[in-house]
Amino acid sequence: MKGRVLICAGSDSGGGAGIQADIKAVTALDGFAMTAITALTAQNTHGVQDVMGVPVDFVKLQISMVLTDLGADAIKTGMLADVATINAVFDALAEHGAGIPVVVDPVMIAKGGHPLLAQEAVETLRRRAMPVAALLTPNIPEAEAMTGRTILDLEGMRAAGRKLVAEGAQAVMVKGGHLDGPVVHDLLVTADGEEVFEGSRIDSRHTHGTGCTLASAIAAGLAQGRGLPESVRRGRAYLRLAMLAAPGYGGGHGPLNHAVTLDQAILDSLG
Repeated sequence: MKGRVLICAGSDSGGGAGIQADIKAVTALDGFAMTAITALTAQNTHGVQDVMGVPVDFVKLQISMVLTDLGADAIKTGMLADVATINAVFDALAEHGAGIPVVVDPVMIAKGGHPLLAQEAVETLRRRAMPVAALLTPNIPEAEAMTGRTILDLEGMRAAGRKLVAEGAQAVMVKGGHLDGPVVHDLLVTADGEEVFEGSRIDSRHTHGTGCTLASAIAAGLAQGRGLPESVRRGRAYLRLAMLAAPGYGGGHGPLNHAVTLDQAILDSLG
């Protein structure tokens, strides 16, 4: 086991997304997952019934307890819910996590459509996350909310990614799964250039937790000393296998199979 990842995110009672997916993904990729839970949700594959926030002082305490003892090689943030929680998380990371790469998944809306970030918190997330994000991983709706741009194609993804990098993020991966078409494109943008990752679309209702899973898989790669492009390639390969092996649970947006493993042949093919 190699690579300590501290995950600051919300809990999913259905086990498909949030902290539960994060822990499973990091563990499957041979990393060590630690958590600071920011909110509790009552949800299943049909949607989120209710959300209960965790007191911000307790969120900060979780982070400080982990980082002052176990330490971390990478940090991943997910559902932060509101302005107070965002500030609490990034205040604690500034105090205890300086120099540790942070993967920011700007979770805003659940798969079933329930808002997971207060509208007034979007600007706070931009202001606090951008200066410390080693990687920002918005999907299309999240990238639109963070940039004020409408994204209709790869060129729109490129413009949004460049804008977010120009505003301070070290790297941005705009995920294209919300766009139509048989091929899904994810665009990685840095100050030095960009790389397009593509794969055939998987026709499945079992897509719950894909964003959480991918961001945590990438964070695990960074924690293990892999470069960003390699971590993205491995994370995407893992996510694809987890989707293809989905167990079929639930009647709505079903969970993935996080227990899949990447064999050496797959890892070698990633370069």
